[in-house]
Amino acid sequence: MKIQYVIKYVADMDVAIEFHRDRLGLPLRFSSPHWSELDAGGVTLALHLASPDKPAGSAQIGYHTGDLDAFYARREDTGVTFTDPPRDQHGAKIARFLDSEGAECSVGG
Repeated sequence: MKIQYVIKYVADMDVAIEFHRDRLGLPLRFSSPHWSELDAGGVTLALHLASPDKPAGSAQIGYHTGDLDAFYARREDTGVTFTDPPRDQHGAKIARFLDSEGAECSVGG
């Protein structure tokens, strides 16, 4: 298990890109009106437009595991509570779970 990306929810994509790219110096990998990615040194910083359930300024951690199905299958043994089982989303297999504080995280494999 490793952290693969952090999603930062933003109110204005152009302002967020300018801040992270031009002021902080993170290389821009990809940009679109709703999702952009910057290289944060081994971890991807993904900027996502905010929504009512994911307000601007909030963030979500995205993990990666070598075997997502096995991680999901061990959920009762590990005590990890999943909010969404593994399924194909955005060209990858992704699941969602709650961390120890109740924050939703995603995991791909």
